[in-house]
Amino acid sequence: MATDSTRRLYHAMSAWVQSGAVFHIRVRIALKSCQSLVEPTIAPALLESVKFYHLRASWFSHLFLLMPDHLHALISFPRASDMRIIVGRWKAWHTRQLGIQWQVNFFDHRIRSAHELQFKAEYIRQNPVVKGLCKNAADWPWAINSPTQE
Repeated sequence: MATDSTRRLYHAMSAWVQSGAVFHIRVRIALKSCQSLVEPTIAPALLESVKFYHLRASWFSHLFLLMPDHLHALISFPRASDMRIIVGRWKAWHTRQLGIQWQVNFFDHRIRSAHELQFKAEYIRQNPVVKGLCKNAADWPWAINSPTQE
């Protein structure tokens, strides 16, 4: 019987999902990892790669936020793409370049309304505040909105 950690997640976009749909993506580092995604040598490289993927249209980042042991993102994917492959390649590149050990899979949830998008964005921005890492969401240095808005 598959457990939550071994169950296969397919991350497939159904044909009826509208082009440009936004997904909430959460990626965690491996439990055994001592690394932090917000280390000053790691976080800037991760955020630069988010911009790179956005500018080359591998994905369209609406919000990307790093926490010490996981990240949250609101991302749209090109219609003909496979989110599993795109996120997998991004993770693999950072494993090779930065030595980050990720958990095998990732979480995704399709955002279904403008209200839900606003709610998720606020939840993501407040994550470092709730965890006691900063007092105000605007003070958290390891988050970027859409790279085209910067």
